[in-house]
Amino acid sequence: MNGTRKPVHLAVYDTLADWETGHATAHLARAGYTVRTVAPTTAPVTSIGGLRVQPDLALADLRPEDSSLLVLPGADLWDTGDDLAPFARTARAFLAAGVPVAAICGATAGLAREGLLDDRRHTSAVSFYLAATGYAGGERYVEADAVTDRGLITAGPTEPVAFAREILGLLGVYEGEVVDAWYRLFHDSDPEAYAVLEKAGAA
Repeated sequence: MNGTRKPVHLAVYDTLADWETGHATAHLARAGYTVRTVAPTTAPVTSIGGLRVQPDLALADLRPEDSSLLVLPGADLWDTGDDLAPFARTARAFLAAGVPVAAICGATAGLAREGLLDDRRHTSAVSFYLAATGYAGGERYVEADAVTDRGLITAGPTEPVAFAREILGLLGVYEGEVVDAWYRLFHDSDPEAYAVLEKAGAA
């Protein structure tokens, strides 16, 4: 199955928030997607939890046409300078090429600074967090766990399961009642949701 689908690319950089993308990447991999890590260079990076990651490729070598999705986790570096701005510019290139992007937590601020949230519905941690970037999209901010608009998924740092739900739905891994049941199982520990997933062969 891996040979028929382009990889999903997970951005990794120092101080990345470990907890924000695990549900998404694990279930994408189980569904047959190859998850490849992309970093500023191929030098190892260290997450906020102290995990050391050896990237698969450098950002300069990433092309939208080689990818199914670019996932941008949060990181302290999004708010302490311009170190990660190249990832926001890459997100612009992906969206322009029609390849989806998923951003959570601090990555949403990076996309706001890049102007990518000015004309799309979106969410984040709180509205004033994005407002502090000076972006022009405040009227399109949505109080929701996660939002998808025209190929761009956004979510706040406390919503890794909703973030994954949007990713799995956008890529067609789970659809309809199955993606809803998946969310209820992993977010709400709903035992009835497991039966739906088992029936669909997704458990």
